[in-house]
Amino acid sequence: MNWPVKVLVVDDSAFSRRLIIDILSTDPEIQVVGYARNGMEALEKVASLKPQVVTLDLEMPVMDGLETLKKLMAGTPVAVIMLSAHTAAGAEVTIQALELGAVDFVLKPAKPGDIKDLARVLPEKIKAAARVPRERLCSGRPCREIIPAPFISHMKGGVEVVAIGTSTGGPAALQQVLTALPADLPAGVVVVQHMPPGFTGPLARRLNELAALEIREAADGDIIRPGMALIAPAGKQMLLERHGGNVQVLLAEEAGIPTLFKPSVDVLFLSVARIYGYRSLGVILTGMGNDGVRGLKAIKEQGGRVLAQDEDTSIVYGMPRAAVEAGLADQILPLPAIAAAIVSLVAAAP
Repeated sequence: MNWPVKVLVVDDSAFSRRLIIDILSTDPEIQVVGYARNGMEALEKVASLKPQVVTLDLEMPVMDGLETLKKLMAGTPVAVIMLSAHTAAGAEVTIQALELGAVDFVLKPAKPGDIKDLARVLPEKIKAAARVPRERLCSGRPCREIIPAPFISHMKGGVEVVAIGTSTGGPAALQQVLTALPADLPAGVVVVQHMPPGFTGPLARRLNELAALEIREAADGDIIRPGMALIAPAGKQMLLERHGGNVQVLLAEEAGIPTLFKPSVDVLFLSVARIYGYRSLGVILTGMGNDGVRGLKAIKEQGGRVLAQDEDTSIVYGMPRAAVEAGLADQILPLPAIAAAIVSLVAAAP
């Protein structure tokens, strides 16, 4: 990894270009090597300047962000961070961009206070994107074929709920895992994907179009049931409560533990451990940071199991690494093997 990270800023708005360049110029580990005003110009600049990361606006003249992204991924892939608008349409297009291979996205400031948020998260995401090996940037998945390792369950089981946590690189990872699960999976699935408000709904709708499982953004009072996956809505904490014979979703503003994330993987996993105990399966996928470790520890203490995505197939090996280094992972698997492992454990005799 060569430092500083070379970045190309692509945006048709002079104000936005100046704002992004000013933010990035304050970080000594980042070097802005140029800018482009539309997709066509961006392709030319990528070829000549060879940046490690591109920040790419979605709405541009001549060639928009999605078309530009497709062409970048079809050539020699470069790590791309999308700039998304705070709109329903912006969220839908951003989900498409993540499917096409964008590493991550940030929200364009909608009001003056949002500039501080952008200044906080953008340099961090750019440096994480720069660390992603080029071979993992093809259409959001590894470019080379990965042969799944066979999964042989040596643990007693019978899983009633599968709890999945992920962050950077998660939408593509979730697509690969959830679309490989059968419609009659005899367990419920609950998911936390770190995203800003307004983005988890479009993600759930897109995954539902592709998967045999029913996939929805969770609502307060939803019942956990086999064959359905519920994605925690961004901006809320998702907990589980037992009411008679049913387990229901409780959405809350706060969760009683310190966390930077809303939704938080730890919050959901701690709730899963409390409600389901040894019949819970925690799955930790690609993402920055260590959200999920406290919850996975609780699942293990209750006799549940933990699967972690391996480094070779993770876009960012942060959250899985934290689980592995804490000694919490029963199996460390490449992404294509995780769905089969889930099915195996769910079907195991209690």
